[in-house]
Amino acid sequence: MTHTYSITGMTCKSCVAKVKSSLLKLGDITEADVQLASPQATISMQNHIKLAALQAAISKAGNYTITETEHRTVNDAPIDSDVSWLATYKPILLIFAFIIGITLLTEVTHGTFFIERWMTNFMAGFFLVFAFFKLLDLKGFASSYSTYDIIAKRWQGWGYVYAFLELGLGLAYLTRFYPLLTNGVSFAVMAISLMGVVQSVINRRQIKCACLGAVFNLPMSTITIVEDGLMIVMSGIMLITML
Repeated sequence: MTHTYSITGMTCKSCVAKVKSSLLKLGDITEADVQLASPQATISMQNHIKLAALQAAISKAGNYTITETEHRTVNDAPIDSDVSWLATYKPILLIFAFIIGITLLTEVTHGTFFIERWMTNFMAGFFLVFAFFKLLDLKGFASSYSTYDIIAKRWQGWGYVYAFLELGLGLAYLTRFYPLLTNGVSFAVMAISLMGVVQSVINRRQIKCACLGAVFNLPMSTITIVEDGLMIVMSGIMLITML
C-alpha cells in the first residue's frame, strides 16, 4: 500500500536525507520517496502506519511535520514481483563471476593454484569493486545502510566510514599490507555487518540491500548472507593459517 504525505520544515537535501532515513527505519516501510520541491513523501508500506508514528520517527531527525495529502490507499504489487530471481540478482552474480574469473586467471599465470593467494586476490577484488559502487552515491548508500546495519542505525556516519573501510581493505589485500591485521579487521567488520543482515532476513523485512550501494535495487535476502558469510569464512581461514 502507498500513501502520499506533505512534509514541512525541510530546507535542503540534507533534510531530505534525514527524513528518508528516519522513515526507512520503521520496519513496515519498504520505500520512501522524499521530495524537497513539494515538499512531499510517497511512502510504500507492508502494513499501515499511523500518522503519529510517522511524525514521531521524523521528529527524531529534526523539526519536521508530516501531514496526509490524500485519504485513499493504493494497493500495489510488490516491486519487481514479475521479475525472475536470476534477473533480480544478475548484477551481483555477474560481479562475482568476473572476480572469480579474473582471480583464477591470475593463478593460471603462476602455473600453480595456491588457495591462500587466490583468496587474497579474490577479497581484494571483492572489496574494491563493492567500495566502487558504494562511492558512486555515498549519501544514498549511507541512508540505505542505516535501515538495517546495527551500527549505522545508531550512527548514520558509519555508512560513510564503512565505504572507505572497504576501499582500504581492498587496497590492503592487493598490496599484502600486514595480512594478519587485514584479515582480522575484515573478519570483525563483516561479522558485524552480517548481524544486521540476518536480523532483517529473519524478520522478513522487504528492504533494499545496500551491498552495491544505491546503484542497483537489490532486495535483502539470503544472497546477502552468503556474500558476507563468504568473506568471513575466507578471512577466518587465512587468520587460522597465520596463527
